[in-house]
Amino acid sequence: MTTQGSTTEQFAPVREMLETQLASGADVGASVCVHHRGEVVVDIWGGHADAERTRPWEADTITNVWSTTKTMTFLVTLMLADRGELDFSAPVATYWPEFAANGKAGIEVRHVMSHTAGLSGFGERITPEDHADWEKCVGILAAQEPWWEPGTMPGYHAITQGYLIGEIVRRITGDTIGTFFRREVAEPLGADFHIGLPESEEARVSLVIPPPAADFGEIDPTSIAFRTYASSRVDARTPHNRWWRAAEIPAANGHGNARSVALVQSIIANRGETAGQRFLSGAMVDRIFD
Repeated sequence: MTTQGSTTEQFAPVREMLETQLASGADVGASVCVHHRGEVVVDIWGGHADAERTRPWEADTITNVWSTTKTMTFLVTLMLADRGELDFSAPVATYWPEFAANGKAGIEVRHVMSHTAGLSGFGERITPEDHADWEKCVGILAAQEPWWEPGTMPGYHAITQGYLIGEIVRRITGDTIGTFFRREVAEPLGADFHIGLPESEEARVSLVIPPPAADFGEIDPTSIAFRTYASSRVDARTPHNRWWRAAEIPAANGHGNARSVALVQSIIANRGETAGQRFLSGAMVDRIFD
């Protein structure tokens, strides 16, 4: 199966690999983009944008990128910290006073960033549609107790991290995190990445193809892992709904493609500057790797 787009000669094997994956059926459709030392050396795409293989994957096809969205929310927090508006060592309640309830006064922003806040799931079970209700989700998180002692160990905050970071950003800036990201990052770069997808972009979306069903039968229903995923009830079909794509779910529902992800994250790779624009100081980028 042939692919579209371009690579440099050195990176031509990347195209061969994608074509092999598509021809074998291991992938239905995909895009790949690589920046190397400030140069775009791979920007290719191919296959189909639907499970039925009726729509070709185009140059501007976008899809739900799940937890890659977290890299965008983290970039926003780095920008705020670089501007002196956010302190990673400050209690979350400094910015979000209601969050201090039920033993959370000592949870720091860095705990949220590192998945050690003890809030990996919602304190009450919510419906999939409830994820579009920002006030409900952050209200539950603000009111609940941590599930373990914050700062002592990590536990993947698969969905909740986006609401926690997003509400901190909203309290500081007055904007939703999707609005801030669009204005401060996506629009200046011309990056086709969205946290909260406008209806005008719907025709370009490739819906996620669900994987084989997982077997959770042997997981202890009282475990934190089980409680984390049971509290949300989100699966690979959830992004097939317009309400999901329209909402801001900053840990999981960003929509973009390889080109836009690579462009935005080249800010980090290039120590804060890309496309002739500076978004972060080099010192702030260095803190990521401390």
